[in-house]
This record gives sequence, C-alpha cells and structure tokens, in this order.
Amino acid sequence: MRKHSIAGSFEDVTPNPEYLIKSISEQGYSFEAAIADLIDNSISAEADKIEILIDTESEPFKLYLADNGKGMNEDQLKNCMKFPSQSPDVNRLDEDLGRFGLGMKTASFSQTRKFTTISRPKGEFPFSARTWDLEILKNNKWNLLINSYEDVADILEQYRSISHSRINAIPDFEANTIIVWEGLYKFEQYLEEKNRENALFKEIDIISDHLSLVFHRFMEKQGKSLQIRINNQVLKPFNPFPTKENDFRSLEFRKRKFGDDSIKIEGFILPSRSIKETNQGLSIWATKNRSLMDMEGIYIYRANRLILFGGWNGLIKKAPRLQLARLQVEIGNSADHLLHLNVAKSQVIIPHELKNAFQGYINDLKQEAEKEFYNRGIRQFNEPKNTSHVHLFERRTSSKGPVLEINKEFELIKSLFSELDNRQSAKLNMLISMVNTRINKIRSTHENQDFTISKSLSEEELLINIQDLIMRGVNPEVIYKFLIPELGFNVDSLPQAVIEILKGVK
Repeated sequence: MRKHSIAGSFEDVTPNPEYLIKSISEQGYSFEAAIADLIDNSISAEADKIEILIDTESEPFKLYLADNGKGMNEDQLKNCMKFPSQSPDVNRLDEDLGRFGLGMKTASFSQTRKFTTISRPKGEFPFSARTWDLEILKNNKWNLLINSYEDVADILEQYRSISHSRINAIPDFEANTIIVWEGLYKFEQYLEEKNRENALFKEIDIISDHLSLVFHRFMEKQGKSLQIRINNQVLKPFNPFPTKENDFRSLEFRKRKFGDDSIKIEGFILPSRSIKETNQGLSIWATKNRSLMDMEGIYIYRANRLILFGGWNGLIKKAPRLQLARLQVEIGNSADHLLHLNVAKSQVIIPHELKNAFQGYINDLKQEAEKEFYNRGIRQFNEPKNTSHVHLFERRTSSKGPVLEINKEFELIKSLFSELDNRQSAKLNMLISMVNTRINKIRSTHENQDFTISKSLSEEELLINIQDLIMRGVNPEVIYKFLIPELGFNVDSLPQAVIEILKGVK
C-alpha cells in the first residue's frame, strides 16, 4: 500500500470561532446552572464570599459575579480564558470542582454574547482584564480582547456603585475576581420589553433556590463557611437531608470501589408529615420553588458539591408514592469520568456495572418510602384506650407496618352489632374483614395470613356466610377464587369444614 507523505498531507480546518462558541455553549445550561458553574471556579480559588449583582436599570442587562478568592495574575488570567484551560485527564485535587477547563467560558456564553473577567492576585494591584466578545470573533479569528486600564477602572467603578446600592452586604468583602456578563440575550432578544425585567426577577428567585441547595454543604461548613449574596439577599443553605429531624430515617449505606476511587450510596425516608407541612408552605423538606415530587430521587455529590438531584436517572419512574424517598450518592473526583459527567454538570450516566447495585438498593428504598407514604395520618389513631370509641378506624402493627382496621368499638358499629342476630352479625363481621383487607391492600401494608392466626373472623362466622352464599346460588368456585382472597387468608389454611363445602373447586 502506498504511504502518504507527511508533506502536503494536511490542511488547516481551524473552526470558525463564532460558530463553534455558539455550538458548545448550548450544553444544557439553565441560567442557574451557568451561575453555579462560575461559583465552582470561585470555590476552587478558595473563595468563601461571593456576591452576584444584576443590573436591570438599562439594557443591555449586566450581571456581576465577584469573589474574594486568591485571584489571578495576568498570565493565569490569559490561560483561564482559553478554550479549554486544562485537560480533563489531568489529576485534580479532591476539592477541585472543575474538570474540562471549559465551564466558565461555556457557562458564560450560554447566557451572554460578551463577558469580561477582571482579576488580581489577592491583596495586590493592579487588576488585569480580558474580554470574549462574539462580535469580535465574527472576523473569523480567535482574538481575545486585552482590556485597557481605563476599561478596568470603568468596570470596577460600575461594579462598586451597584454593590454599594444594595443592602445586606457581606461584611469585610473585598473582590479579587469579577466576571461581568454584558447583555443577557435570552431575556433581551426573546422577550417583549415589558416582560424582560419581571422575567429576570423571577429567575433570580429560582437561582437563589438552586444555589442554596447545590452549595449547601459549603454554606453549612463549620468555620470558614461559604456566603453568597444575590442583590439584596444573603442566601441560607437548604439541606435536602435534614438528619437532625428524629423521624427522618436512613437505610444502611453501601460503599464499593469504583475506578480509582469509591462510590457510596445511602437511602433516606422523609416522614409522612413532610407532605402536609410542605403543602402548608414550610420549607424544611422542599425548596420554595419545588414540590416533594420535584425533589424525590437521586442526589449525586462530588467534592461536597451537589452536581445532580431529583429524578431517578431512568432507573425507575417518579411517582407520588415515592416522593418521600431520596438517595444520596457520593463520588470522588477520580471516578466522575466513569459516570460521564457532562460540561454543564446536568447529566450523569450510571454505567452498566453499577446499575444492578443501584437498582437493588433503590428497590429497598422504594418499599420503605411506599410504606411511609401509605401510613401517613395513621399516628392520629394512637389514642388512649378510654377514647377508642371515638375513631372509626384503629391501628395495629404488622410485619409490613401499621395496619388500619374498622374499629368495632366505634359507637355506630357497636350499636349495629347489638341489634343483629348471630347470622346477621356474621355477615357484617365478614364484610368488615373484607373492607379491612381491601383498605390495606390499597395501602400496600396487607400481608395474607393463615386463618388460624386471624382474630377478625371465627370459623363459625365463615361457615355461616359461605353456606348462605351457596343457598343464594353463588358458585362455590367464585367463593373460592374471589371471596376468600378478599378476606386476606391463605386459602391452604382454611378450616376443614370450609374445605369440605368448597370440595372439588380447587
């Protein structure tokens, strides 16, 4: 075979910068996810104070994100603005939240067409700045704008003016790096002018929710905890696993080696009271803009950062009866590539070798969550014996959790029994047994038991009812296949006298 010579074998196919940037910026970023990606860089730069300011006084709208991290000199800033700034294969520190070296650029371009980063090494002067501007890139060259000292001074003055005009400033905050998005094109280009500002304010509320959840561990950290200010509000952390609540339960965790690191999964069950409390607007169980169903599912943490939450990642379907289930997953930095984490940190693919382990554990979690869901409201039946006549239902324990039964001491039921003869009482008792069984089957807490164990229906009462049904023309096969199962008995445990009557049916 003829070999191609190296000389003349290649041609330059450098991509058009405008087209490429527009393409790679559409990586599944929502507004809140894009801002979270910028905060990742701030945390990696050891920042513990961050402020996000949005200026809507005039268009184009501007967003400033400033942090007190260690900052960058001019060479570091230039490298930071490159596409990408590092290899995804490089070994990273355990606390490093980046991976691809694209996050800040793709996140910014997903929301704006022009952004500037100004920075200085912590405590030093002056600031230096670089700007990516899509208009400049239309010349088909990868030209990064070097901002003049006058540009930097103007940006700093605008930022400080807006910062000082807001309330609830973070004490002793001094910015070392500031990212400026000039123009938020998804609001300015696709919404009518009268709707833009209101839409942006609603988005700020969603962003606050998102950041309070995603970075809650950093914000809860003892000592040097992370503080985030958005306009006039300093955020409070939202922990989706409130372990200080006594009735917030956990399953035994599992941990296994995965790649060069490990993965740990632990299931949690919210108490049934969380449904009522969330509906009443209390926020300990769900964030302001989310329901319990929105928040059910898998929560994946990497380096204490919540990178994915809500939903079951295709392993099972969301359902109202599972809204009390949450699965906490901890992965190390060395294993995140095995989960195919994307640039926007919005998608994870659980590899085949882990799916079975996840599936088995989720099935256990699902059972516990369903049990808690179907048992909601039962605690009110734990009344003193002297008030047992008050409630139509009473509670007893079983291997599948609390079971509800019609209370025969309830005054109306008690009165009805007293007015009936033996045969009529037997029919009512059998009907009550069937209702009890059906209620608990619906609640998934019923478990068939042997007739000899049951105290709800005597052998005599069962015989009276079966004989009466046969006399009325009901086929014994119908009684065996449909009526007996409704009583919740194992058919093989029926009394011999009943079996004789139904003989030949099996």
